[in-house]
Amino acid sequence: MYQSTTTIDYAYRIGDQLRKRRRAAIETLIDDAYRRRGSVRILDLGGRKAYWNIFENGYLASRNAKITLLNPDLSESNTKESEDFVELAGDACSIPAFGNNAFDVVHSNSTIEHVGDWGKMEGFAREARRLAPSYYIQTPYYWFPLEPHVLLPVFHWLPEGVRAKILLHTPLAAYGASVDMGAAMRRVQFYRLLDRAQMTHLFPDAQIRFEWFGPIPKSLIAIREGGG
Repeated sequence: MYQSTTTIDYAYRIGDQLRKRRRAAIETLIDDAYRRRGSVRILDLGGRKAYWNIFENGYLASRNAKITLLNPDLSESNTKESEDFVELAGDACSIPAFGNNAFDVVHSNSTIEHVGDWGKMEGFAREARRLAPSYYIQTPYYWFPLEPHVLLPVFHWLPEGVRAKILLHTPLAAYGASVDMGAAMRRVQFYRLLDRAQMTHLFPDAQIRFEWFGPIPKSLIAIREGGG
């Protein structure tokens, strides 16, 4: 299998366009919280500051939005000191430092598929549902034919061992080829895509939406709109 630079660049451009389309749904949650409180506390699980550039300049400030970015560590941080953004190191599957509804909105973009096995995913979902009355959780859809991390067609539908062997011999844009079978297996198991039934189980109080790429569903989004 071979990845051309043109294919990779095109895939990244598509991803950027889709992220911008998500803005309207997220703004609905932010605007609702702002109407109720006059400010908005957002917890972004697995997020980076650059992601929030999908919003127009001044929008977040106009809503008095304060965003907490939670990641496993801060070693790859690209966030400068800012009164509007706070970075914390932590496990998104267990966040005992914050009480129930400590935030107005929990947001996560393409993170739950990386947290580990099913038990870890359940922990992630419990925390997202506990920490705010509203949440927006996006993840790539298992039945979309292009695996979004390695950018190879039908890759994620193959047995784990076959995928690992492919990674041993296929240089990928962001990684290069895996150095040995152990590294290849760890990478394979770092991507666990979900289908709609699994997403519905994890987020039973949410509306589960598809994000479409033409006629094909590309991502799943769980949205709960808080009231009160």
